[in-house]
Amino acid sequence: MKGLFITAEGPEGAGKTTIIHMLVKHLEKEGQKVIYTREPGGIKIAEQIRSVILNPDHTEMDGRTEALLYAAARRQHLVEKVLPAINEGYIVLCDRFLDSSLAYQGYARGLGIEEVLSVNQFAIENLMPTKTIYFDLEPEIGFNRIKKNLDREINRLDLEELDFHHKVREGYQLVIDREPERFVTINADQTIEQVYSETLHALESIISTHVTSTSL
Repeated sequence: MKGLFITAEGPEGAGKTTIIHMLVKHLEKEGQKVIYTREPGGIKIAEQIRSVILNPDHTEMDGRTEALLYAAARRQHLVEKVLPAINEGYIVLCDRFLDSSLAYQGYARGLGIEEVLSVNQFAIENLMPTKTIYFDLEPEIGFNRIKKNLDREINRLDLEELDFHHKVREGYQLVIDREPERFVTINADQTIEQVYSETLHALESIISTHVTSTSL
C-alpha cells in the first residue's frame, strides 16, 4: 500500500509540533509505519537552509528571498525524505508544508498567494498532501504560550509584529477556502489533551479512509 502524506499547519504557538510527536508515538505503538519530519528542515541541506531563514539576526531578509529559500528547502526535503517514505508505505506526518508559504509569504508578506504558489509548484511538481490538519488559534494566545515555553526556539518570525501574525491567520483561512476538502480544522484553544484527542480522531479517520480506498 502506498503511504500517506499528512501535513500540519497553524500559527505560532498553536502546539502542532507537540501534538504531532504525540501522534507519532501512538501510531508507532499501534504498529503503523510512520515518520515525523518538518519544514524547513528534515534533512541536512534543508536544516542548513532553515538556520539561515529563521536566524533572528537576519531581519534584513527580503520577502522574495525568504519565499525562494523555503521553496528550495522544500524541494530537497521532498525528494530526499518525503517521496521515498511515501513510496515505502509510510504515513508521513510533516510539520508545515506549502500552505505555510502561501499564508506567511504569499499573504502576510504581501507577495501574492498565486505568485508564491507558482514558485512552489515548480519545487513540488504539484505533489500535495492527502490531508492537512490546521490548528487554529488567536495570535495573542499563541504568543502568550511561546513566552511561557522556555524550551521553544525563538526564531525570526517570532520577532514580527502581532499584526503580521493576524495576517498569517487570515492567509490560512484564504488557503483553506481554496481547498476546503483537504483541510481538517482543529480548535487549538483547548487543553493539550482535548486538542490531542480531536486530532487523533481526525487522523484515524484519514488513515481508515485511505486504507478503504486503496483496498477497493
